[in-house]
Amino acid sequence: MESIWTSELVQNLARLWDEGHSTAEIGRRLGVSKNAVVGKAHRLALTPRPSPLKRPPLRRPAAPAVATGSGSCSWPTGHPGDKDFGFCGKRTLAGKPYCAEHAAMAYVRPKNHNAA
Repeated sequence: MESIWTSELVQNLARLWDEGHSTAEIGRRLGVSKNAVVGKAHRLALTPRPSPLKRPPLRRPAAPAVATGSGSCSWPTGHPGDKDFGFCGKRTLAGKPYCAEHAAMAYVRPKNHNAA
């Protein structure tokens, strides 16, 4: 059985591995399967990488504090991700995160179905 691993391919594998590329990306660049990359890296005793399955989940930074409690209405305006996205900003009702207008929309009493 003839090996596909030429000395040039092995050098490129080692370089891409050291650069931190994923095994799938290395395979795409070298024209071999991800499994071939993993096997050859193991046989070459390249620096092992932590398993993505055993890594602790990434901690996302805490979301910035919303206007709640700051005295300005935290009713979102626009679409998240758009440049014009923000919050209402009007003065809030006591103990509520929204201004009078938005509190009227947010706090709707359920209809009493038992009333005759």
